[in-house]
Amino acid sequence: MNDFNWNVTPSNHKTKEFKLLYKKVKNGLDKNTLIFYYERDEKDLKKFIENNFVIGKFGITKIQIDKNNFMVIYNKWLKTVKSSIAVNWEIAKNIGIIDGDFYLADLLTRENETIKEKLFVLLKKNKYELDRRIDQFGMFNTRTASFNDNQKAHDQFWNKYERPPKEEYWDYIVERRDLLVPQDIRERKGSFFTPQIWVELSQKYLSDVFGKDWQDEYYIWDCAAGTGNLLAGMTNKYNIWASTIDKQDVEIMKDRIKNGANLLESHVFQFDFLNDDFSKLPKGLQRIIKSPKKRKKLVIYINPPYADASSNMKTSSKKGNSYTLIHNKYKNKLKNFSREIYAQFLTRIYFEIPDCKIAEFSKLKLLSVSHAKHMRNFFLAKLEKSFVVPANTFDNVKGSFPIGFKIWDTNKKEKFIQTISDVFDKNKIFIQKKNIYSYDSLIKINKWLSLQNIKDDIIGYISMGRNDFQNKSLVFLTSSESKATNFYCNINKCNFIASSVYLTVQNIIPSTWINDRDQFLHPKKKWKKDMEFQNDCLTFTLFHGQNRISSKNNTNHWIPFTESEVNSQEKFESNFMVKFIQGKLKANGNGDLLGKKILRTESLEFSDESKNVFNAGREIWIYYHTQLYCNVNASLYDIRAYFQGRSAKGRMNNKSNDKKYINLITNLREKLKILAKKIEPKIYEYGFLKK
Repeated sequence: MNDFNWNVTPSNHKTKEFKLLYKKVKNGLDKNTLIFYYERDEKDLKKFIENNFVIGKFGITKIQIDKNNFMVIYNKWLKTVKSSIAVNWEIAKNIGIIDGDFYLADLLTRENETIKEKLFVLLKKNKYELDRRIDQFGMFNTRTASFNDNQKAHDQFWNKYERPPKEEYWDYIVERRDLLVPQDIRERKGSFFTPQIWVELSQKYLSDVFGKDWQDEYYIWDCAAGTGNLLAGMTNKYNIWASTIDKQDVEIMKDRIKNGANLLESHVFQFDFLNDDFSKLPKGLQRIIKSPKKRKKLVIYINPPYADASSNMKTSSKKGNSYTLIHNKYKNKLKNFSREIYAQFLTRIYFEIPDCKIAEFSKLKLLSVSHAKHMRNFFLAKLEKSFVVPANTFDNVKGSFPIGFKIWDTNKKEKFIQTISDVFDKNKIFIQKKNIYSYDSLIKINKWLSLQNIKDDIIGYISMGRNDFQNKSLVFLTSSESKATNFYCNINKCNFIASSVYLTVQNIIPSTWINDRDQFLHPKKKWKKDMEFQNDCLTFTLFHGQNRISSKNNTNHWIPFTESEVNSQEKFESNFMVKFIQGKLKANGNGDLLGKKILRTESLEFSDESKNVFNAGREIWIYYHTQLYCNVNASLYDIRAYFQGRSAKGRMNNKSNDKKYINLITNLREKLKILAKKIEPKIYEYGFLKK
């Protein structure tokens, strides 16, 4: 600057020279300084120091981006950069624009210019371009989004990172756009990336069913393709079509084609399967769908959305937040199951692409849950082959339940009743064969216990749950009707044993992702003659953690010992349980609705396993009654609460500071586990569960 006046006083901050220098230096610092926050960026800062504060090193090594950390960096970008972009994100999300596309535009950038042209959003120096298209006048049109802070937050954030990542990571990062899609959109649109191990396994099963040359003999359409990873490994691109609701995903698939993906650009297209008419399909695919002969050679190969479109979970429709056209069209056939978006996919395929083959990943609801019964009645297709895997092997899918891959032939009209499926663990190691049932002709365990419901002489209530393993935590005993769930049964001396059996069979076997959908059933009559089984179930119920009987609000009828056995300081209010065990209760004419009295009037004989449980439980009662201010009528639940205490939210703590109590309760639980192993085979023998 040849005309700069160097004679001004540096400490005078009001001169034009100072202001000029200040502006230039500030802009340079804002744009180029690397800023770390000690707490928020602790790991990045340590790594930066390790890489750069080295004797003899010149220049700066920025943080490298790869396939393992690009999501971590995305989460930081959300907190730092997103708010500086002049976009109304709620409105943008409603029309299918997500922040993840802006992040990809930033990430795959050199000198603030996005280098992958097929992305939906591109960074062009100091603004973003998106939704590029040719308008009705044949002119190129685009939307733009700028920064509301002169790009300051953006520059400071990306100064720390080396952009773009190494080229070997580009395709992977773009393919995993699904990880950048918000959870609610993923659930509605099916933006769940199918893990490659299950893609490969599913294609092996397809070869097993249709033959090793099936890709040359069949047409394939993935109508919920996302970024197209389900089609990886396919060989005959001329027989493959891929469609998705998102234009962004279409662009990504076309970009992947340029980088070697085995697809045809003309076979990749945007299509809303639950709202659009088939007239919008490519002509070649329309010809297949319209031909009865070719339809039999069409495989709809999909990993559709799993979301429930009830209440506030609406499906994504280009017409706004409303139920889909397919939902409205088939809701009378599907009934309550119409809320399941994947059921809408399968129903449209079944009725509007008849006789095709369907190869689909989904939950097992269609096969086994009761509210899918209406769909099972009309979805007449042969289930040729299937396997199930843990749901949590799919990115961002939480919960311990199975996801199944199922190959259906809709040309073969069969109502689903039962199948044998292969089960694989998270590492694709075969575990076992599993029977999966529809249960349509079978009576559930809730119905069985409801038949025993008698309102006289109530001594407690049993909360009844929902018949399957995933809801078995809802099965418990309680003294108060108000603390039970909506489904509960009164307990008295006539249905006391049946209630104990009910609680026992639902709490003996641990819940796993494999048995998540298994249903508890109305038992065979043989259980009524097995007194040892009944007594074992009574023992299990008396001492199990799901027995939440308490003496706080009502009389406790569930103390299984006499006062002298536990050195009680006072007489108990009720000795019902001891009298029942000793066979001293008298019948009063009440019986169950099946016409046979349930009341046991003989003295109960217990197995060695049950006796060991009683002995372990008695030691806990004895120790409790040595406490200075003990409640004489305390139940086991009350005793546990006394020693373990409760949290601020009122929940019982898992641990106790009393070492003797810990030893006693641990011993009781070990004895209960041994008893459970003894009871378990009879649960299957008597038909409470099907193998």
